[in-house]
Amino acid sequence: MTQTSERSTTMSNLLAEDLARAHLAARLQQAESQRRGHQLAAARRLSRKAERAAAQARLALARVI
Repeated sequence: MTQTSERSTTMSNLLAEDLARAHLAARLQQAESQRRGHQLAAARRLSRKAERAAAQARLALARVI
């Protein structure tokens, strides 16, 4: 009987560890996905800012000519 309960406890512990690893992997994946999303949004903002600066430079050049 003791051996059976030890096996049951060991299996429960292993299942809990596997579940914890799965949760950790899922949270890491979610964090990485959010990081990529933030990087993409920042890149888009910088791109729009650069486009506006280029347009202003073209207008300034046109005024000079």
